[in-house]
Amino acid sequence: MLKREQINAYAGLGSNLGDSRLQLQSAILSLSRLPDTLLVRQSSFYRSSPFQADGPDYLNAVVHLQTRLNACDLLRAFQDIENLAGRERPYFNAPRTLDIDLLLYGDGIIQSPWLQVPHPRLRERAFVLLPLHEIAPQWVAEAELLKLQDQVICKLE
Repeated sequence: MLKREQINAYAGLGSNLGDSRLQLQSAILSLSRLPDTLLVRQSSFYRSSPFQADGPDYLNAVVHLQTRLNACDLLRAFQDIENLAGRERPYFNAPRTLDIDLLLYGDGIIQSPWLQVPHPRLRERAFVLLPLHEIAPQWVAEAELLKLQDQVICKLE
């Protein structure tokens, strides 16, 4: 059986309930342990105000993965990690212990009822674009960052 080629994938992580730093650290460790997947790089953590949502401030990060998993299997793995972190979905954009979004999957475009890649709101959110720009500046134009400069976000040490 032939192995699938490795795909560069980028995932956005966020948390605003519980110990958000620990949630993100645990999630990144879990992502690094996925089968046929290598954690290439992770961004710094960023604190941001909720965007089109409510609740406490979020901690966010972006990771670069190389994977042989197809996009559907990768999404399922993300959801399993979220569920283990106690993720609940009582309503759209509810505060969360952990959220993992598939932002980019190679240069592919996926349109299905349950998965859209590139992520449909990727270019609207400073909490995604700034950490993505940190680890993969080729995916983010400076003009895109300028458009979002009114969104409150700060890089953590």
